[in-house]
Amino acid sequence: MKVSAHILVKGHVQRVGFRWFVEKEAVLLNLTGFVRNLNSGDVEAQVEGERGLIEELIKKIKIGNRLSQVNDVRIDWGQFENKFDSFMIRV
Repeated sequence: MKVSAHILVKGHVQRVGFRWFVEKEAVLLNLTGFVRNLNSGDVEAQVEGERGLIEELIKKIKIGNRLSQVNDVRIDWGQFENKFDSFMIRV
């Protein structure tokens, strides 16, 4: 079943290649949406696709890349809206 998820990642996740890591993993899972840095130091992602694939992405996000330190991941699930054509990094 296709759904959307708003994901907020807290920790040492900026200036460590984390957005590129999330983008690469999302593209490999054939998900759409975006990831971006927030002024708070957190990283936000909006993702659409099959729920199981989004759950796989969330598992990877919780681990992070080798330079990041993920302290908390918050997920708000929503309805699939087909808002995105691809997955991208927003600035």
